[in-house]
Amino acid sequence: MFGFLKKSDTSDAPRASWTERLKAGLSRTRAQLGGLFGRRIDDEMLEELETTLLMADVGVEATQYLLAELKAAVKRENLETGEQLQRALGELLLKLIGPLERPLDVAAHTPFIIMIAGVNGSGKTTSIGKLAKHFQAQGKSVLLAAGDTFRAAAREQLAIWGERNDVTVIAQESGDPAAVIFDAVNAAKARRIDVVLADTAGRLPTQLHLMEEIAKVKRVIDKAEPGAPHEVLLVLDANIGQNALAQVKAFDAAIGVTGLVLTKLDGTAKGGVIAAIARQQPRPLRFIGVGEGIDDLQPFRAHEFVSALFGK
Repeated sequence: MFGFLKKSDTSDAPRASWTERLKAGLSRTRAQLGGLFGRRIDDEMLEELETTLLMADVGVEATQYLLAELKAAVKRENLETGEQLQRALGELLLKLIGPLERPLDVAAHTPFIIMIAGVNGSGKTTSIGKLAKHFQAQGKSVLLAAGDTFRAAAREQLAIWGERNDVTVIAQESGDPAAVIFDAVNAAKARRIDVVLADTAGRLPTQLHLMEEIAKVKRVIDKAEPGAPHEVLLVLDANIGQNALAQVKAFDAAIGVTGLVLTKLDGTAKGGVIAAIARQQPRPLRFIGVGEGIDDLQPFRAHEFVSALFGK
């Protein structure tokens, strides 16, 4: 059952703003940096910062880049205090992850077909429901294609969400996922639907036969609507840290990933993986998630993320 369909989410209790929720969601990652900048800059502080960045899953390559740039800035600008170093680090992070901020524009095609992939447990099916609500809030009509035919719960989740929110769900009890999505695309064209969210079966990048099947799904979408899918989103669980890089690489090789959704940032101290992705496998980060609420998945904004990371 969807976490964001809990009764508590529909109460009249005021919800914290997205900025406040993002700041709270990044608290574990921010705690990694806690107390580090409360003294004057020295070699020991820089060594501790390197360790901290690695623990936050910034990755070796991005950490080396940030440390080299920081050391150069310390000499060039005669930085002396931890506060100055923190400010410089924030500016460097913003420079590094800023290019990932590319909001998804679904106005270019009707229907705009989004193929969604990810391993089981990444939050893929839940994210589809949240994305549908996001597009509905923009005044778009949405259709869901339950292409994860290997996991009955995935179909049930989409069906429940569709029923409660007046969203059409195309599904079959069993059968070929490509056939389900093919039917969904044709239905969307006939009904003049704005956005199609096509779910695909969760799989590990090492399952080569399943990766070939997801590539087949993409080819079938193109047959149903030449030039589609218009976006291929990969949903990643922030808890997996550096393994996210391997997933991006494997799924990109199979289906050409055009955008990322990073979920569960509130449950991990590994929020630095965004920097690792930016340095090693850069793809537009379309959305980030920090909770179970229906509006806890929002477009990624680099400046907002960096500010929340440092508790600003």
